[in-house]
Parts: sequence; structure tokens; C-alpha cells
Amino acid sequence: MPWVTEEEIQAAKNMTAYEYLRTHQAQRLQKTRTRNEWQLTDHDSFKINELSSKWHWKSRDIGGVSALRFLIEVDGMKFTDAVKLLCEESPSFIPTQSAKKEKPPFKLPERYCNCRRIRAYLNHRGISDEVITYCISHEILYESVPYHNAVFVGMDEQGEAKYAFLRGIYDSRGKSFRMEQARYAFLRGIYEKNGKGFKMEQTGSEKKYSFCIPPERETKRVVVYEACIDALAHMTLEEGKRDKYRLSLGGIAAPKENTQIQSERFKKLPDALEEFLKNHPEIKEIEICTDNDFAGRWAKEQMKKHYEGTYQIICNLPEKEGADYADLAKEKKQANKCRDRPLERR
Repeated sequence: MPWVTEEEIQAAKNMTAYEYLRTHQAQRLQKTRTRNEWQLTDHDSFKINELSSKWHWKSRDIGGVSALRFLIEVDGMKFTDAVKLLCEESPSFIPTQSAKKEKPPFKLPERYCNCRRIRAYLNHRGISDEVITYCISHEILYESVPYHNAVFVGMDEQGEAKYAFLRGIYDSRGKSFRMEQARYAFLRGIYEKNGKGFKMEQTGSEKKYSFCIPPERETKRVVVYEACIDALAHMTLEEGKRDKYRLSLGGIAAPKENTQIQSERFKKLPDALEEFLKNHPEIKEIEICTDNDFAGRWAKEQMKKHYEGTYQIICNLPEKEGADYADLAKEKKQANKCRDRPLERR
């Protein structure tokens, strides 16, 4: 029975699907009318971007980036055969050395002259004017042009922007659009379609420099959240307290519920928190405010297990099952609105 080593698997994962197709099966690629997009001659619902190598087979609702996943999911190869093929075990496969692409220069989106639209959006989400103004004054939140995104900026110790996550209002088809840009800024579209939006990290983003709301004075505590808006929401629910750092982790990695844990990546500590603690030796307390769902509770336990003993750990997940602090802030906003309606009629 054929088998492959961990080194072979890792090597196979390094080749992208587009690189593989362009080099070894170019006859299967057919240009579409969309810029930088190709389709397969044998599967016209299969689309692949030549820049990111992200592919999606619409009729099967599957996608990916790597050549390994492509060979398994699209061409139906067995895992070991696909790995061997990509690791030069097959004489029909002659790999080429692809030149390393330079990372694009880091550049934050252009600022709009005011923040009126994002303020209205965040107010609608239950975020207070006080919190919004505080973030804008620290230049970690602004509105961009031309799409009027809410831009959440993360900086290094020298105050330089290090990351960007873009979420535009609309794409060319009128749908929500998100992507990451620069070194760290999280852009959230003001409008969503069907309550959901598209997310994509841009190459070169440094997640270790995530969005962080600074305190007004010295503190020994950092609070961690899964998303930027959770940090603003929790600060709002705490009446705008500025007595601690509020750090977004930029998302978390967790296995699916009721599955056996095999991958080490789920046990990896958040880059944003590791970098923050390295640069802030004065921190003695970590308050964990991840979502109250399986993934959030998993991440909480992993952080607690690792940092307990070195830091005082405060677990402060939302009381409501399945909720995050952004949900609670919006619910409180709606509750206050309903409570005030009878007064408006008088």
C-alpha cells in the first residue's frame, strides 16, 4: 500500500492549482471575460483566478487554492497518488521552479473627508458615538473612498499600519466585497447582502499586527476578541471604559464540533496576542472575550491552558449561548429603541 511522508505532503501543498494547470495541463484552461479569470474546458462552471489561484467549482460547490486539493476534488485522484505526482514520483510530471513574487507595497486605502457613513452604520450595530469618536481620534478607524468602507487599522510599536482587511460595499454585481490590504487594517463594509459578506486576506498581510483600542492610561490588562467590531461593542456595553487594551485576534482557528482533533494548527496560539504580549511586558492579565459558541469556547480553553500561570486569566464570554458582543450591543440598541417608542408617541 503506497504511503507518503509529512515532508512530501508539505511539499505537495506548496504548488498552487493555477501553477499546476498552466505548466502541465494548459490545454484545459480557457480564458473567461472576467479579468484574471480562467475556466476549465471540461468543466465550464469551474473558475480559477490566475493571481490568487483561488478556484471554485460552482456545480459542486467546492473550492480551494492548492494543486493537491484540485487533483483530489476535481480530477478524482487518491490522496497518496496526488502527493506522489506533485513530488516528482511520476515521470509524467516535470515541475518548474516558479520565481518568488515580491509582496505588494503596503498602502492603506485613501481616507474620505469624514466618517459620517461608517458612524451611521456602527450606530446601527449598537456602537456608541463615544467609542467611535475615541477610535477615530486615535486614527485606528476611518472611512475610505471611493466605497466608504469602515477601516479598522492595526499598527506596530512605531505607529505604522501593518495590515488591512477590506470589506467593500458592493462588487461589480452589486454584492458585498471584502479583502485584506496593507499591513493591518480591517475594512468592514457598511452594507451587507443577506446578512453575510465576502472575506479575503490579501497576500502580504501581517495578522500579528491586529486592530487594538489603546487605553487612556497605563494598564496591566488586555482583552481579546475574535473581531474588531466585538471590541467596539464590548467597550460600548462597558459604558466606554478606556482602562485596558482591547485587541482583535483577527479570527480564530478551531476544529468542527464533535470531530477528532488531528491538526496542530488548531492548537496554535493567536499571532496577534503573541506579538502584543511580546511588545507589552507590563501586561499581567488577559481577559478572554471570544464568542460563546464551540469555536470561541475552544479558543478560550487553548489560551487559558497556555497562559495560565504566567498571566491572570479572566474568562468573560457573552452570557448568551451562540452570541458575540456585537450581537449583544445590537440587541441592546434594539431593546432601547422599542422601550423609547411609547415616549415618542406621547
